[in-house]
Amino acid sequence: MPRPFSIAPAILIGLAAAALTVSLWAWLNQPQQEPPWPTTIQGFAFSPYRAGQNPAANQYPTDAEIDADLKLLSGKTYAIRTYSVDGTLGDIPRLAAKYHINVALGAWIDKDQKYDAAQVARAIAIAKANPNVVRVMIGNEAVLRGDVSAEELIPYLDEARAEIDQPVSTAEPWYSWIRHPELAKHVDFLGVHMLPYWEGVNVHDAVPYIAARMQDMHRAFPGKPIVIAEVGWPSVGLTRHAAVASTADEALFLRRFLAYAGAQHWTYYLMEAFDQPWKGNAAEGDVGSYWGVYNVYRQPKFTFTRPIVSIPNWRVLAGVSVLVASLLLGLIFLTSRRLKKRGLGFLAVIVYAVSTLIVWIIHDYLHRYLTVSNIAVGILLLLGMIGVILVLLAEAHEWAEAHWVRTRRRLFEPEHLPDDQLPMVSIHVPAYNEPPDMLRATLDALAALDYPRYEVLVIDNNTKDAAVWEPVQAHCEKLGARFHFFHVAPLAGFKAGALNFALRHTDPGAQVIAVIDSDYLVKRGWLRDLLPLFTNEKMAVVQAPQDYRDGELNAFKAMCYAEYRGFFYVGMITRNERNAIIQHGTMTMIRRTVLDQLGWAEWCITEDAELGLRVFEAGLEAAYIPKSYGCGLMPDTFLDYKKQRFRWAYGAVQILKHHARTLFVGNSRLTLGQRYHFLAGWLPWLADGFNLLFNLGAMLWSLVMINFPHEASLPMVVFSVLPLSLFVFRIAKLVFLYRSNVGANLRQTLAAAVAGLALTHTIGLAVMSGFFTRSKPFFRTPKQAQRHALLRALRTCREEVLIMLALWLCAWGVYSEVGLAIQNISVWVVVLLIQSTPYCASLILALISAWPGLPAKLIGRSEDMDVLAQTVLKTEGMGAG
Repeated sequence: MPRPFSIAPAILIGLAAAALTVSLWAWLNQPQQEPPWPTTIQGFAFSPYRAGQNPAANQYPTDAEIDADLKLLSGKTYAIRTYSVDGTLGDIPRLAAKYHINVALGAWIDKDQKYDAAQVARAIAIAKANPNVVRVMIGNEAVLRGDVSAEELIPYLDEARAEIDQPVSTAEPWYSWIRHPELAKHVDFLGVHMLPYWEGVNVHDAVPYIAARMQDMHRAFPGKPIVIAEVGWPSVGLTRHAAVASTADEALFLRRFLAYAGAQHWTYYLMEAFDQPWKGNAAEGDVGSYWGVYNVYRQPKFTFTRPIVSIPNWRVLAGVSVLVASLLLGLIFLTSRRLKKRGLGFLAVIVYAVSTLIVWIIHDYLHRYLTVSNIAVGILLLLGMIGVILVLLAEAHEWAEAHWVRTRRRLFEPEHLPDDQLPMVSIHVPAYNEPPDMLRATLDALAALDYPRYEVLVIDNNTKDAAVWEPVQAHCEKLGARFHFFHVAPLAGFKAGALNFALRHTDPGAQVIAVIDSDYLVKRGWLRDLLPLFTNEKMAVVQAPQDYRDGELNAFKAMCYAEYRGFFYVGMITRNERNAIIQHGTMTMIRRTVLDQLGWAEWCITEDAELGLRVFEAGLEAAYIPKSYGCGLMPDTFLDYKKQRFRWAYGAVQILKHHARTLFVGNSRLTLGQRYHFLAGWLPWLADGFNLLFNLGAMLWSLVMINFPHEASLPMVVFSVLPLSLFVFRIAKLVFLYRSNVGANLRQTLAAAVAGLALTHTIGLAVMSGFFTRSKPFFRTPKQAQRHALLRALRTCREEVLIMLALWLCAWGVYSEVGLAIQNISVWVVVLLIQSTPYCASLILALISAWPGLPAKLIGRSEDMDVLAQTVLKTEGMGAG
């Protein structure tokens, strides 16, 4: 007898996971003592724009706003540095004098010579009129940007030096001065930008790096005064090599720099006083908005004297993480009472990790300056993130319930009843244009069944060639009175129409309807072993797994065989625990009274799964027996394999649309477990559909980055990491469960992964098509079809190959045009390559399918999987026979 569920271990595991989560937050936010901020610093770069103001749109702060900013900085800095004399910016020296703040006046230089001349002229006039202007800088990185050459800038410098008494220079990064030493002859000092973030320097090495560059400048320009015109670190932005943009790193760098610069008696202007959200659309990207010591609302972004903590309110975030995870984990634990402690621990780790990640992502995103456009993008990315997380949690739940289960609740061992207690069975065999020899073999196996009372109805619908169906009719007559053959043409409704026809012609005494596909060879004990389950009056469906007998024919079939088994020896077993299996159209049995009431849905191309859902909606039960009682034939070509999966996925979306109200909010007798398994079971297919949209969007985004590298917004690394994490997690799950539960060797596991990935594009197309169309023609899986030659096989995956090449080209283009200096770009290139994996798998499987002589032994023996899988089931108390 299984031990009863004890809540104590679950609580202890949850508490341990919570403690681990809080400890992780605490470890990542250890206080770090740094030198305190001086009472008064040398200078700030000063751009007094408020939220919603943008100089590119001629939106400037008012004098009153500028005055308020200067009042805020009064006593905190000796000087400020400006960049332009446009609009009210020209009033800054006059307003600063009121607070005894000196000004390094800037004149903006760009490609417009007329504008440049006016800037220089106005700067000269302002400098003459305001004695608190202590130096003038003509241009800011104008040579670096390529707006002007050094030769074009020199006349402006000479003009200013001739007109005013204050020292004159221009502002350029240190390396720009090294490249253009001729500029030094036309300036009174070197206005140098020291921004180690842009050079990918780790924050801990940044101050020594600046010291080394200052030495380089002194050696290159001996005797020339040096003013550090910009020095700073952003609080938000992309990671460049070892340089991470964060509020903690900004605080750490600036406090260390100020201590060192004070000891060295450097003249400097911190970049910058206030955040500038308008720069988010500039060439430097989002990071340009976040260099301020104060945010755009004039609040300090970090502590000036206390120890630095990465996320000051981490305790609140840790508490929210624990609360979210506890609620979710509690729900999971209450519905997973038969999990072992390892399973509970595995789920606890996953749930707490996911909850922590969600809280951190939302916190990080909300601490950005949001515009209408990036709010829209953020919402889309957030929805995508939620979808990825839902799939990951569903995959983790199935993983745990498939492997770390103490016992199975729904144990269905074969029982043997006396012949007089066994119900009569009507076996329905729908057929369309099937090879006569194959169908005759199916009927011979049915004739050999060890069962006292049954009939067989063969319904051949719409086969045009009499040479195909007449031999089958003759064989039924030969087999005797149990066998009835119907050739019906025309007959609407595809397979469901044929099965409804058979139901109308079923013997009135039949109590159970059994359905098999026309290629299945059943075992003698099929009916005798499984029919006793119908002694349970609520049992409406008894299902045996689909199995195949041609897995040893070649490598392609062996790969397909390995891929099929994952669902029947993992997914169906876990679903059976909650009475939520997917009914299949073969090796299935249905109680006659139930089928008379419900019928087969002719509007749905997966009528079997749809019927199973309606059975559950009626409050009835279904049983799954994970033992093979019959074997059919697999698709012979990759094209047929794709068409079969397209039909399954398209039908799933049909069912989802048709039964949405029942599954989500409708009043039905579906349990929460049944709703969960149907929705969670379709999630990976739905994810494939949205993954197709993601790939199209990723390629478009990449093209924008390639063609407009300075203007394009780069993808946030967290939204790139999530799809990668899900891909790795699903592969890890497949490898683990195939090895432990399915009984596959390493080659079979790899083969199953390749075969499954190869169908990703097909499933995605089916899902998208299912959402936007009402129906598709039914496609039967051909048996004993002619195999594809190489070129024809390649044509079957031409879409996949084109998308694969497009993703590769995008990855190469991003690498070539943008480079890998930024971590986000490196991760994005990896994402593009990983996203191409399913399309590459399609090409591989298509090539293998075109090579029918490739032996199955390269993959492994299917019989070995059967033996190992049954061994696993017996250890769980589920072995059958």
